[in-house]
This record gives sequence, C-alpha cells and structure tokens, in this order.
Amino acid sequence: MVALRFDSTVPFSRETVYDWNARPGAVRRLTPPFLAEVLEEPAGGITPGARTRLGIRAAPGARLTTEFARVHPGREYTDRLVRGPLRRWEHRRVFEDLGQTTRVRDEVDFALPARSPGLAERAVRTAIARVSTYRQAQLLGDLQFGASHPGPPLRIAISGSTGLIGTQLVAMLSALGHTVVPIVRERHATPGAIAMDSERGWVDLAALEGVDVVIHLAGEPISGRFTSAHKRRIAASRIGPTRLLAEAAAAAGVGAFISASAIGYYGANPAGEVGEESPPGSDFLSHVCVEWERATQPAREAGLRVAHLRTGLVLSPLGGSLAVQLPLFRSGVGGPLAGGDAWQSWISLDDVVGLYAHAALDPGVRGPLNAVAPQPVTSGEFASELGHVLSRPAVLPVPAVGPIALLGREGARLLAGASQKVSAVGACASGYEFRHLTLGSALRHLLGRVAER
Repeated sequence: MVALRFDSTVPFSRETVYDWNARPGAVRRLTPPFLAEVLEEPAGGITPGARTRLGIRAAPGARLTTEFARVHPGREYTDRLVRGPLRRWEHRRVFEDLGQTTRVRDEVDFALPARSPGLAERAVRTAIARVSTYRQAQLLGDLQFGASHPGPPLRIAISGSTGLIGTQLVAMLSALGHTVVPIVRERHATPGAIAMDSERGWVDLAALEGVDVVIHLAGEPISGRFTSAHKRRIAASRIGPTRLLAEAAAAAGVGAFISASAIGYYGANPAGEVGEESPPGSDFLSHVCVEWERATQPAREAGLRVAHLRTGLVLSPLGGSLAVQLPLFRSGVGGPLAGGDAWQSWISLDDVVGLYAHAALDPGVRGPLNAVAPQPVTSGEFASELGHVLSRPAVLPVPAVGPIALLGREGARLLAGASQKVSAVGACASGYEFRHLTLGSALRHLLGRVAER
C-alpha cells in the first residue's frame, strides 16, 4: 500500500472552504478533465453513502466508483473505493482552521492489483500529484470568484445545462451556493426542471416564476458538414428558442437574461482587431449571430438586464477543437491550421464558465461581451505552445483537404480557416479577473502538466 499527502493553504475561513467542498457540483469542479469524466455525482453533495462514478480517460471503458464513508461536517470527509481498477483507494480530506486561512490536507492510500507492472506505481503517484495540483487551483479559483461576487443565493435557470459549458457552469454555481434549475426540451419535465417546447412555442411559465436569472446556452453544435440542412438546424436551434425563452422570461418577471452568442458575429476574417462595438460580418455565421442576439429583444423591451456572450474557441480536452487536435499532437503529427498565420481568439473552459457566472451575478454586465482571453495567438503560435506543453513536435501543417472533408468548403472557410483577433477589453473592464491570461497557462492546467514542468 502507498500513502501520499498533499497540503495547501487557502486564504478563506474553514467554514467557507468546507461548505464549497460539501455542496453539489464540487466533485465535478474538482475532477480533472485530463484524467477522468464524471458519469455520476452526489446530487446532495457530501453525505455518507453518496457515490461518485468516473470514467477513466486513459483507459477507455474503465470505471471508478467511490463512496463517502466518513463525513465530519466542517472538518473532514473520506471517500473509499467501491469498484474500479485499483485494489484499494481511500482519500481523506481534512480542513484545518489557521485563523484567517485554512489548510487543506489530502491523504491518499492506494494499492495496485497484484502483479501490476513495476512502473505502474510510479505512474499512479504522478497522476495523483497532477490531480492534487489541479484541484488546488480549482478550489482557490472558485472561492476567489465567489468572494468577488458577494450577494444572496440566486435561483438560476440554465438551458443547455448538459453541454460542455453548461455542466461546469451548473457545477460552479451550485458549489457557490446558488440554486440551479435546468431548462429541458421536454413537454413533461422531471421535478425540479423547467419544461420548454420550442416547436410548439411553449414554456412552463409557472416553473419559471421565482427565477432570478436565465442563462440560455442551448443550440445545435456547429461542427459538421455545412449542408443546407445543417445550416438550417444551426439557425433554427438558436433564433426561435432564444426569442421564445426571452418572451417567457419577461412574462415570468425574471430579472436578467444571459444569452450565448459567438465571435462569428464579426465574420470569419474581420480586418484588424475587433471589439464589442465593431460591426457584424456578412457571412452565414455572422447573420445567425446577429439574429440570435436580436431574438433577446422581448426581454430587453420588458426591462430585463440582457447580456450576450460572444464566445471564442473554448479550450477543453473534453470537447471542441482542442479535443480534436490532441490525438494528432500526442502522436507527433500535429501542426498549425490555416497556414499558421490565422488569429485564434481562445478562452479556457474555466474562464468562459466564469464569464457566464460573472454576467449572471454582476448587475452591471449588459449588452455584448466578448468571451475570449486577453492574449489571442496565431494558429502557428497555438500549435507551437500545445506541442511544447505536450513535449511533442508541432511542425506539420494541417492540409486544407482535411477540414474540407469534415466540414465542407463553406464550413472549412468559416471555422478552420477563420482568422479572428477579438479584444477582451470589455470583459476586463466589466471587472472579470481571468484565471488564464496566457495560452500556456490554460493548456498546462487543462492537460495536467503544471506539476511536470
């Protein structure tokens, strides 16, 4: 059996730190995307007998189930292995009051299956150290965000709550003590959800009453061949449902309406750097974004605070362009898109989630807001940095035929061939503090490379 211990100090009271850890959503916020995916999490937070089930990314099909066995509220908790690839796993997390700060101690005992390879123990030790570093950063980042957004707990309804951004946004807001209600596209929603039927133009207004903020994320994924049918789905899934939900939010007396948008608003190849006051482009995605934002007008006319987050390239190993590129780079055959000179306005998953939460909780945020990091890079710089973080070469340019085969000529031009240098001045001026200002910082955190550097 191997015993490991990791200590970190957090500049918050023990009560604040423990409560964040104990709430629903904390397990998902603390699970590193480079190692595992949350398949099941405790709906009621940390309670004895509550279970967590993870899918191990390095071993497709492998599952790890743990159970909270000992819980001492305000002081510590322990989770133990129920089933999984290890012979033993016990994790004890202790919260020690140091006055104005809290020491968080993680004690991990594990044992590998009999006849495990000699290098397996070292690999597991390294993985646990990477997880610990990631968890420390997540805990501190979320608590700092919560401290900068004080106020009473809100009731927040979210559409698209099971998507890449939505799952983490639900988790972050829940761990901070807010009540999150999913908006689902079902006529008869499960208890605790708000039903919405966009085809029939209906939203359950009774369920929407008492909601403080609506965050609308749902929409057809843009990836895919840009056929006429796919383009119709992209537009129809955004414009009509947004207008319907904006009307419902106005009728139900909701205070704020936060809607997704995209930097496609500016066109695939705008001239120079663009900001929130820049004009829209003239291509298909520009037209969609313009109508998408215009669809929130019923909420604005009713006096609701309305904000549009024009989101850039969201970085996560669980989805989006980074997830597509990772296998190539890990195999040593990665390289830049669009010749290496195209501008890529990226943002880490944690920062786009943070910006949505910021827009929901800060009453001063309204109108369009670019959800991009302050330092865009060229596609060549992106490839070079990703290769550096992974310790892999990044010199083979992606041939144009690849994106065309996947997306069609129009899709390849609007997505893979886009060059968009988008300013984050508006987000910074709104008071949001980015966790990842540089691409290297974001990639090392998302890919668990900080401890190895």
